Amino acid sequence: MKNFFRSVLAALLLTSAGDLKAQVPALSSYPSASAVLFLDFDGHTVSGTSWNYAGPIVCAPAVLDSAKINTIFNRVAEDYRPFNINITTDSTKFLAAPANKRMRVILTPTYEWYGASGGVAFVTSFIWGDDSPCFVFTGLLGNNVKNISEAASHEAGHTMGLYHQSSYDGNCVKTSDYHYGQGSGEIGWAPIMGVGYYQNFTLWNNGPNSFGCTSYQNDLSVITGSNGFSFRTDDHAGTFGSATSTVFVANQFSINGVIEQSNDQDLIAFTQPSFGRFQLGAVPYNVGTGNAGSNLDMQVTLFNSAQTQLNIYNPGTLLSSVIDTNLNPGTYYLRIEGRGNIYAPNYASLGSYALQASFTAGSTLPLRQLTLQGQLNGDRHQLSWIIDADEAITEQVIEVSADGRSFVPITQSPVNSRSFSYKPFATGNLQYRLSVTFDNGRQYYSNIVTLRNTNAGSKPQLLSNLVSSPTVTVTSPGTFDYAIYDFTGKTIAKGQLSNGINTITTNAMTGSGMYMIRFVKGTEQWTDKIIRQ
Repeated sequence: MKNFFRSVLAALLLTSAGDLKAQVPALSSYPSASAVLFLDFDGHTVSGTSWNYAGPIVCAPAVLDSAKINTIFNRVAEDYRPFNINITTDSTKFLAAPANKRMRVILTPTYEWYGASGGVAFVTSFIWGDDSPCFVFTGLLGNNVKNISEAASHEAGHTMGLYHQSSYDGNCVKTSDYHYGQGSGEIGWAPIMGVGYYQNFTLWNNGPNSFGCTSYQNDLSVITGSNGFSFRTDDHAGTFGSATSTVFVANQFSINGVIEQSNDQDLIAFTQPSFGRFQLGAVPYNVGTGNAGSNLDMQVTLFNSAQTQLNIYNPGTLLSSVIDTNLNPGTYYLRIEGRGNIYAPNYASLGSYALQASFTAGSTLPLRQLTLQGQLNGDRHQLSWIIDADEAITEQVIEVSADGRSFVPITQSPVNSRSFSYKPFATGNLQYRLSVTFDNGRQYYSNIVTLRNTNAGSKPQLLSNLVSSPTVTVTSPGTFDYAIYDFTGKTIAKGQLSNGINTITTNAMTGSGMYMIRFVKGTEQWTDKIIRQ
């Protein structure tokens, strides 16, 4: 009997009554490919296939509007972007493809003929040539675009020969037939062939499948091994001599690419016309904020004309990367590649990306080097930095972020200082950068350094007792009330802290001297002093 796999719902999801059937837009991700994966939203009657043991199956159209269909298409297309296959909503593309190189994914609320599941598929049916489809039951997935997209890629993966990515304990005992992944936030990871509903960063995987802890399934090898298609042709060479060359037009350039394989590196060459500020946004394809739907954790490396590495840019908790630095005139190279992170393995971080660069002419007196370094020293974070510039420093501020986006000051160091050490109290990965202002009024940021802290306290803590402005930064392990008092005992600020890094600004803390801050939760209270310099 032919094997089939179903994806069982891990949570009860409710159908939104506000969704309406819409005209399905004709979309294709790679029209030149001969292999086709057809996302069928507008209903279909299945007959004469391996599913029809009880007669025809009449599948109703998905109850989804055009915007949701577009998002589902884009998510699934990105999952299959590295491969030479066309993801399409156009039935004519499907019908024109060879019968043994195509698959229809029916997205339908009609599930009663089979039972309560997220979807179902016959393993290896992509190459059968009898048009046996696979199914995604949209209503049971709450018409949720994220969950429908994950199920569509998952079920299509079964048809291409993939079994579930499973999880096992240290004794080789299966703990779940579906690997749920790990982590949270933008880089929270799960295998596409596990449970991808609850993580943002879902990828193909090389790990144990349903048949045992030593039965490793290399998803990429299976997909490209026996389905009549392989990876896409590389779009940008990985050597300096063959690097794709681009130029600034109106002080900007943009370029797109795809990381097709785990060892793929894209080299981009550009020429900086004169000394100035070079800014680059390197963003993986996404369908919304937080790089939703991205399959590529980007690492960007900058080289000079001598092919000497200048810096590596790969924020720890983000999938995108940013360069903001000063460069002398000359030729430079950008190397783009996929990487894993603290949650995701260094495998199958693949997909499309966009680079957007800008150049701003700068002073003839350059900032030659601004480098921040960090290391763990017991329970303390030690930071040190190098500044090589012709201008005089007027201010340097160490900033910290828990999410890689919002940075807040820890301390304003003396202009001749080149190091800082403290004991952090926020858990997880903390990202640091140095803001430096020179006497010509220009401000620059260093590279970002990520350090991990696992020894957080059980109460709120000041990042520093010394402040030079009316702003106080507090790390909190949860929700606490706070109040700030001046030296007479008068309350000058109060409010509530949330979990993470909190910034409190009170214009009443105007003069230098000592202030007190009190944290309260239930019957417990803690008090710290603040010294305004």
